Amino acid sequence: MALEDAKHVIGHAFTREDLKGLSFEITFGGATSFLRRKYTKDLTGVDIAVTGVPFDQAVTNRPGTRLGPRAIREASALQSPDEPYGWPHKPLSTLAIADYGDLAFDHANVPEFPAALTEHIRGILAADTASVVLGGDHCISFPILKAYAEKYGPISLLQFDAHTDTWPDDNMERVDHGTMFYKAVKTGIVDPKSSVQVGIRTTNDDTLGVNIIDAPTVHEIGPAETAKRIKEILGNRPTYLTFDIDCLDPAYAPGTGTPVWGGLTSAQVARILRGIAGINFKGGDVVEVSPPFDTSGATAIAGAHVATEIICLLGWNMRDND
Repeated sequence: MALEDAKHVIGHAFTREDLKGLSFEITFGGATSFLRRKYTKDLTGVDIAVTGVPFDQAVTNRPGTRLGPRAIREASALQSPDEPYGWPHKPLSTLAIADYGDLAFDHANVPEFPAALTEHIRGILAADTASVVLGGDHCISFPILKAYAEKYGPISLLQFDAHTDTWPDDNMERVDHGTMFYKAVKTGIVDPKSSVQVGIRTTNDDTLGVNIIDAPTVHEIGPAETAKRIKEILGNRPTYLTFDIDCLDPAYAPGTGTPVWGGLTSAQVARILRGIAGINFKGGDVVEVSPPFDTSGATAIAGAHVATEIICLLGWNMRDND
């Protein structure tokens, strides 16, 4: 779709025939798929599937993250006409990217939710497609990681967050947004020695051996050195990236369930994410965008940019297939 088509084409999420290329529509109208990509359940030839998980169950303070996927998609409309700035490759033009829609689940039957999500992601991975997931509260990462570990074995975790989410919880049936990585480590899904959490600024006495680059350290050493340390820890291991939007300081992302001051800036995160290109990423998610607590939309905008950067990171490793 070219710029001259914008005057008479709208709803590109449904009308476009291809999975590659930019999308020019009026930014305030049309169907709000992520980056105006085509909505489809057919993963034939798809490199990356963006999917939403509109679920919140037990955020610590402020609910509403079930509305995150919708808000992130809407915010992404402004990004769709251009390639992500500063990347030497052009993922939107060269990669087959589809919006796979949202997970369907029984919102009144919470115990069945994790298995439904694992099966959803399992289906994407079975098509040799990477997933980028829009959440939802952070508990969604555990069912997702189960599917990734089935395919790649124990996986390394790169987690951007204000919280470690490794508080003790040996009841594997509980659906909790603060204990899912404790369970992931304890069940052998995540390898703690080759995993790293960035931006942490809350107390947890036992982090299960996961490497931590906390927020004060990032402020002290800067984004370039932070990216260098991340790459040293992860090496070339298969890695899953999870980004809790509360990694950002509330000044940059007020619409989250668990805001904590002293966090990273959007500029720091942008530089760190660019600096870790080349890591063996297999998929990722951005979670805990809670639109009701940010009428400005800044948090959803940040979430849309993070999801786009995850696509860029995945695309960096797919360049040989372009």
